[in-house]
Amino acid sequence: MSSLNENDDANSQNNSYGSAGGGLTGQFKPFASPYLNFDPGYIPQAQPEFIFLDGGSKQRGRFELAFGQIGGSCMIGAGLGGVSGFYNGLKAATLAGQAGKLRRTQLLNHVMKNGSATANTFGSVAVIYSAFGVFLSWARGTDDDLNTITAATATGLLYKSTAGLKRCGMGGAIGLGASVLYALWNNKDRLSDLGHYNPAQR
Repeated sequence: MSSLNENDDANSQNNSYGSAGGGLTGQFKPFASPYLNFDPGYIPQAQPEFIFLDGGSKQRGRFELAFGQIGGSCMIGAGLGGVSGFYNGLKAATLAGQAGKLRRTQLLNHVMKNGSATANTFGSVAVIYSAFGVFLSWARGTDDDLNTITAATATGLLYKSTAGLKRCGMGGAIGLGASVLYALWNNKDRLSDLGHYNPAQR
């Protein structure tokens, strides 16, 4: 009998603790860190939040984007030039019948030479384009597709300005065409909405 009474007492205590815990669960509040002195429950977890200055733009400007554009252009140029140099070096070494260390040295020379030359070309174009873009953004007080088209056209003209008038015009035409295609792709949503526009529904 004593053991049954002890079991009943234990069960009653567990039930009382469970009911108390259930009552506390409904009144539970988010944990507040004593070190950070704020409630983490107020921080949204769905997407990252960034802090902007009062009155500042919600997106990066031309000057901030210039660093990434220049670095990315150099890396892309080095990669493309390295692949082209490896192909040319492999072809030259095969035709010359080279093997062993001489073949590896020939491949490395072609990869390094073509990679550095292409990276220098891409980087120079990116620097000129970024400089024009930053200047136009500062002068006009806005950053839009007109700045992109103007900067790309001026970059092509300036980069090929020492190669004669014909090549200068070709460089400007290439910059203009590439920038117009980029502007159209960047505004494809607006163009699609314009294509479905019906004046009769106004």
